[in-house]
Amino acid sequence: MIASFVLMQGEQGGSAFMAFLPFILIFVIIYFLMIRPQTKKHKETKLMIQSLQKGDEVVTAGGIYGTIAGIKEKEGILILKIADNVKVNISRASITRKVEKAA
Repeated sequence: MIASFVLMQGEQGGSAFMAFLPFILIFVIIYFLMIRPQTKKHKETKLMIQSLQKGDEVVTAGGIYGTIAGIKEKEGILILKIADNVKVNISRASITRKVEKAA
């Protein structure tokens, strides 16, 4: 009787791992398809925002195109020229991308 009880516990230990295996595989797939690319994109965006300089053409989160006319480092503010004699102060975080100049 005791021997059969020990044998049954051993079988359940193996099947418990097999029961969690699909969840582990789903998490690994989600990590490589969703989490890792998003983290990589976030790092690239952060580096782009840190490398902005005067004269760069950028696009804001609101879709406004402009040229950086000045930078206030302490406040984290960019002075963006969006038209002739029109300049606005915006946060660095509101920049979504840098416009590449055509050669």
